[in-house]
Amino acid sequence: MSTETSTLEVFILDKSYRINCPESEQESLRASAQYLDRKMREIRSSGKVLGLERIAVIAALNISHELLDASRKASNDAVDAADLARLISRIDLTLDKGQSLFA
Repeated sequence: MSTETSTLEVFILDKSYRINCPESEQESLRASAQYLDRKMREIRSSGKVLGLERIAVIAALNISHELLDASRKASNDAVDAADLARLISRIDLTLDKGQSLFA
C-alpha cells in the first residue's frame, strides 16, 4: 500500500480544488468529489436554495443523512444476522435431538 501523497484536482460546481491525499485514496476522493458535485448541482437546479455556501451546507446535511441511514440499516442487518444465527443453532439442536429419537 502506497503512503505517497500527491495533489489531486477536483471540480465542484465548476470550481477547481487541489487536495493532497494518499495516492491509494485518489480514486475514492475523485468519486466523492463527483458525488458531492452531483448533489450540489441537484440542489442548485431546484432553485430553492441560493448561494454557494448554503448549497454546500444543504448537500452536506443530505449526505450526512444518507450516511446515518445506511449506518443504521447496516447495524439492523447485523442484529438480524445474529438473530438468524441463533435461530439456526436452535433448529440444528432440535434436529439433532429429533434424529437421536429415530436412531
